[in-house]
Amino acid sequence: MKNVDMKLDGNILTIKVDISKEFGVSGSGKSIIIASSEGNQPIVPDHDVKIGLNVYRKNTN
Repeated sequence: MKNVDMKLDGNILTIKVDISKEFGVSGSGKSIIIASSEGNQPIVPDHDVKIGLNVYRKNTN
């Protein structure tokens, strides 16, 4: 994962993303990537719960 910090406390999932970071332009060139789970990822082993996260802003160039 890029720029994603997750914490599971009981049944509460907290996600932290630093929106000041950038990881380059998306494949289409329309967006600047800020954070990504890089596909669907399991949150906790032995549970059937996954996350798919993309945080981005519009590319103005």
